[in-house]
Amino acid sequence: MGQVEGKVAIVTGGASGIGKACALTLAREGAAVMVTDIQDGQAVVDEIVAAGGKAHFRIQDVRDEQTWIDVVKECEDRYGKLNVLVANAGIGIGGPVTEFSLADWKRQIEINLDGVFLGTKHGIPAMRRAKSGSIIMISSLAGMQGAVGLSGYCATKGGVRLFAKAVAVECARLGDPIRVNSVHPGVIDTPIWTKIDPAGGEFLAGNAPGGNSIDPNAIAAVMVPGGQVGYPVDIANGVLFLASDASRYMTGAEMVIDGGILAG
Repeated sequence: MGQVEGKVAIVTGGASGIGKACALTLAREGAAVMVTDIQDGQAVVDEIVAAGGKAHFRIQDVRDEQTWIDVVKECEDRYGKLNVLVANAGIGIGGPVTEFSLADWKRQIEINLDGVFLGTKHGIPAMRRAKSGSIIMISSLAGMQGAVGLSGYCATKGGVRLFAKAVAVECARLGDPIRVNSVHPGVIDTPIWTKIDPAGGEFLAGNAPGGNSIDPNAIAAVMVPGGQVGYPVDIANGVLFLASDASRYMTGAEMVIDGGILAG
């Protein structure tokens, strides 16, 4: 317990899935957490507070730059500093590249990539003031290898992967006490699977014709060497390590948590 005691974190997309697990885990280990999401995440904050932790919820559209400025300021005003940014908010839109709309392409980039850029841009000055920082960008296994029918998603997550490396080197060269790493989940049981449009996506195992969502358990059975799906807490435990001082010498790296998919 207490692995991030005294630290202050912002977790985007914290109302559900991986973001929720990250917020709960960081708070359990002693961090004050600002949970943000486009959806209502007050229930996550209530759970943290009920367990004796510190947390606050704020509605945030990560595509909006002024909102990022306001979120970082509110975090510093409320808790005095910012040490950890978990840039987790994201969406997944599937479909063959020839049928993918430009509107969907742009929307996915705005949320998955622009949102990470804006959080990093405005989080770094606060971390400089705190003289301590860890930026954790949630990418995906799809940011390391291609996936049929997820070209747009792969493009955004691949962008996050290299953005993390570039910013990590930049911060190090400037002498900033800020580390930047990316996390690459494999098949994790989260609500994002219910939001990926399976139209034209029979390429994904478990996508029954006429269905309106994708079953991660069926995908895991095909893709994961052990056949088992991962859970948000599996990713949150990796995020906890990157947020803590135990990872002080780790920057510009990729943490792959995929049950062995990439290895096989």
